[in-house]
Amino acid sequence: MRSRPAVPSVRLFFALWPDEGVRAQLAHWTREFHAMCGGRPTHTENLHVTLAFLGSVEGAGVAEVERTADTAGLRACTLILDRPGYWKHNRIAWAGASVVPGELDVLVAELRSTLARSNIGFDSKGFVSHVTLLRDAREPKEMPGLEPIQWNLDGFVLVQSVTLPRGSRYDVLKSWRA
Repeated sequence: MRSRPAVPSVRLFFALWPDEGVRAQLAHWTREFHAMCGGRPTHTENLHVTLAFLGSVEGAGVAEVERTADTAGLRACTLILDRPGYWKHNRIAWAGASVVPGELDVLVAELRSTLARSNIGFDSKGFVSHVTLLRDAREPKEMPGLEPIQWNLDGFVLVQSVTLPRGSRYDVLKSWRA
């Protein structure tokens, strides 16, 4: 009896992916935070907002994930990152928004709903709009005073996380535009 070859799996998530201008501003926030509390900075090219984390998906299932996301849509809007923060429980310094646009909340709800209807597993923790800037950081004595970042949202992406010896690399597999 022959066994079928194992289908390799990939680690996937849906995300907001910043343009180069927003990415540069986030890198500035990262440097400012790092000066205050150390830690491991997120590689600039990996900065993003996670919309839904799927985790391991068999390679053959990627096309189904992509088809499922075709039914969710982002209405163009602006996300203002104006709130630096720190989570003690996992020692993460982050950039967030004091107000999340309704259009973004609708996208997350639609995307997660279509994934659930298609029986595609994802981490169902509540959505918290943030960009991870540092890991293993010390708690800052005070939050840095940073210029707000205006991020014009016009789409979202499906990303594959590839684990490498120096950390993870994120490859955009597909984009959806508003």
